[in-house]
Amino acid sequence: MPVNRNALIRYKTIDTCLRNRRRRWTLQNLIDKVSDALYDYEGMEKGISRRTIQADIQMMRSDKLGYNAPIIIVEKKYYTYEDADYSITNIPLSEHDLSRMTEAVEVLKQFKGFSHFQHLNDVVQKLEGHVYSSSHNQRTIIDFEKNEHLRGLSHLGMIYDAITREQTMLIKYQSFRAKSATDMHLHAWWLKEFKNRWFVIGTKNASPGIITLALDRIMSLKIDDTEAYRPNLDGHTPEDYYQHAIGPTVARVRPQKVTILVTPEHAPYVLTKPLHHSQQVVSEGQEGTVITIMVEHNFELEREILGFADGMKVLGPEKLRKSIQWKLRRAADTYDIHDK
Repeated sequence: MPVNRNALIRYKTIDTCLRNRRRRWTLQNLIDKVSDALYDYEGMEKGISRRTIQADIQMMRSDKLGYNAPIIIVEKKYYTYEDADYSITNIPLSEHDLSRMTEAVEVLKQFKGFSHFQHLNDVVQKLEGHVYSSSHNQRTIIDFEKNEHLRGLSHLGMIYDAITREQTMLIKYQSFRAKSATDMHLHAWWLKEFKNRWFVIGTKNASPGIITLALDRIMSLKIDDTEAYRPNLDGHTPEDYYQHAIGPTVARVRPQKVTILVTPEHAPYVLTKPLHHSQQVVSEGQEGTVITIMVEHNFELEREILGFADGMKVLGPEKLRKSIQWKLRRAADTYDIHDK
């Protein structure tokens, strides 16, 4: 039975509420939460009716969608799950669902190898592994990097839709350095993933400057149709924008040739997984391998180098060399020999 997007939002919102056993949920509480979710995700201001939520609860209780949710009413007033560990997100895939997903994976696999679909390879591999483990009732064969507790992932769908529909978002954002959150109109152009964190890139308010915002720092967001969307008229693409950058932070400064000595112990890792696509080997010797990369000096570049600790030595430029040297000395000072 096909389920539309709004219905899925309603079911997931009800599920989230009922899993929260620290609060007692009346029907009106569920109506209010679902109305808020539909406003946040779909911009629906009308709200939802009592009758619709009652029908949703009955649907979740039934086996029509395979949920069979153990929803009970306590004291003739409060809704909850009889099984504290139950969630509609934990139910196994049905044979029909598995069949449809298998067909989808087979179609996507036909495009692997085509240059226009190279970025699909990881997605197809993840889907294929999940479908296989589900259909064979086995544990996952491929364990991909993930962060179950990462905040902001719930915003992905709405931001993606806003980009494709060219809609302006009103967001409340608080960076790690800010003491309080600020409201801004965001004109989003694309999404970027880096080391399991997600970022949205675009412009804010009336400023022409390109900004990068972390999804885990977005406190709230909604579509604002009263504000005209500012499209990417200059034709910026992720490929061009990140050409000389490591990570999501682009300083828009002139790239420099960074020369690094990598110790013999760490050289194989850097050679098999380059720091940047511009990486070149200059020389190899007993002291290690000298490489160069043409990049901007940004936060992520320093983090990559510092991550190797004594396995890397920056030979140039001098500004980067001194910055790394200073941070390593500060790090060493935190490990006082008298500390226990």
